[in-house]
Amino acid sequence: MVNALDTLTQKVCQQLAFIYRDVEGVDDYQGLADQLLAEMRFPEEMHEVKPYQNLWSEQDVVMITYGDSIIDTDEKPLKTLQDFITDYIGNTINGVHILPFFPFSSDDGFSVIDYSSVNEALGDWQDISAIAANKRLMSDLVINHCSSRSLWFENFINGKGVGHDFFFTVSPDDDLSSVVRPRTSSLLKEVETANGKQFSWCTFSHDQVDFDFRNPAVLRVFVSIIRQYLDMGVEIFRLDAVAFLWKIVGSKSINLPQTHEVVRLLRTLIEHAKPNAIVITETNIPNTQNLTYFGNANEAHAIYNFSLPPLLLNTLITGDCLYLKRWLMSMPPAQNGTTYFNFIASHDGIGLRPAEGLLTDQELNVLINTMKQFGGRISWRTSDEGQQKAYEINIALYDALQGTSAGPDKWGNARFICAHAIMLALEGIPGIYIHSLLATRNDEERLAHTHHNRSINRHRWQYEQLKQRLSDKQSHHQQIFSAMKELIDIRTQQLAFHPNAVQFTLHLGLQLFGFWRQSVDRKQSIFCISNISCEPQPLMLSELNLVITESWFDLIAQQEIRDTLERITLQPYQTVWLSNQVKE
Repeated sequence: MVNALDTLTQKVCQQLAFIYRDVEGVDDYQGLADQLLAEMRFPEEMHEVKPYQNLWSEQDVVMITYGDSIIDTDEKPLKTLQDFITDYIGNTINGVHILPFFPFSSDDGFSVIDYSSVNEALGDWQDISAIAANKRLMSDLVINHCSSRSLWFENFINGKGVGHDFFFTVSPDDDLSSVVRPRTSSLLKEVETANGKQFSWCTFSHDQVDFDFRNPAVLRVFVSIIRQYLDMGVEIFRLDAVAFLWKIVGSKSINLPQTHEVVRLLRTLIEHAKPNAIVITETNIPNTQNLTYFGNANEAHAIYNFSLPPLLLNTLITGDCLYLKRWLMSMPPAQNGTTYFNFIASHDGIGLRPAEGLLTDQELNVLINTMKQFGGRISWRTSDEGQQKAYEINIALYDALQGTSAGPDKWGNARFICAHAIMLALEGIPGIYIHSLLATRNDEERLAHTHHNRSINRHRWQYEQLKQRLSDKQSHHQQIFSAMKELIDIRTQQLAFHPNAVQFTLHLGLQLFGFWRQSVDRKQSIFCISNISCEPQPLMLSELNLVITESWFDLIAQQEIRDTLERITLQPYQTVWLSNQVKE
């Protein structure tokens, strides 16, 4: 263990030397490394790390939810969430991402006041640990910024106490023209402090003040937070908005080398503390930039597949899979030890920056205008040239898929299930927003109350009302929920749907979108083909090269394929998963 600890210490020292190489006055890397290792309680609880290990399987699916997405008047929301998981989710989904459950002042939790406690309105740490006892728990590490109402920022204003030197400040005369941001608000927040007028850097809003990681004390406090979350059962760490973490005046202040090295350092510490823990980076940026957060299988274990939502939505509203297919063919297979985190909907909107360079301006305009027609709102950002550009579409996914660019139609439910059948079969771990599972519609009332576009997709269900909807077979909520559970149950039994199983894009025209998956042991193949149009489409099975010496079976329809050379017809938005092996 001494040798292992020495090796780890040396590695951490090297990482710290890279991070702080240009920071004046920070050069005691050994001392800082010792402090970080002590925060993680090494060597007492230190584990061996094997490189290129896949810490996931085809059985991993994550439900994304707020702590209060379902509420009951008689109990705290986290207890209600646990009841819903027990009574309705069961073993179908094995992971839960509870969005920030800490005291906060804005942005539905992402403006954290206190990282060390649970929001009393939701419950307590015992409730969090109870959920973690039965599910792989994913938690946000809101690492770029905190609330302007936090004690740390109050200490910054007062010029003393913990946090007084945690925040990034600049002069308004500095060259900030290159800074890349996802918002249109002013970058700097003017603050009167005990040390005079200061200008705090605010990437997202003036209630979300950015940390200054040039101060090693900021890194130390976040390592202590990580240790606490591990103790409470957190197994998957979502590094929120991490691309903006390191700032350099005169630069774009996004995706800087120091940011990547901080992610590598946090991974080093986390994986030695808990061998099955996973680090996921949330970087809502163009696709090529997003891919860099894999590093050399030494950075994020998983990255959000941000390009999938806009491309899949574009495919289903146009009935043309050209752009989705082009993108899929260009995506590198994840190395062992890394994987994609796939999703279609989330608590935020459908990001458009990840579609840059993948969809034409004309396609983006069609997408935006169609979503507006279905009740969606558009959030904006300021481009590098100072122009207003669409940043994300805010809409409930169920409403987003109610029709095509021609308008609403009768295929909404089929189109919605088709989208998830595609996502569930792709290389990577699927993440499903609770409001997609429940087929929740646009919450216009909540939007009108908050005046924040993202509120349209952040409905709060009354549990008794939800129970009634899920017991009513005529309800679209019940129909979608049952169909989604069936799809997930099928997916989690197939070795060919392992997140790192082989994937190959098929060429079946523009109305049929297909790809082939093969299990790691090469024993199971699944051909995943979807009709992404509102017209029936013929599929010649001979084009799939189904091995004639094997029997084939549609896992979704539960039907045997009797003739591998026959022509079958896929109904609008029908998906088939053709497998040569059915796992009992």
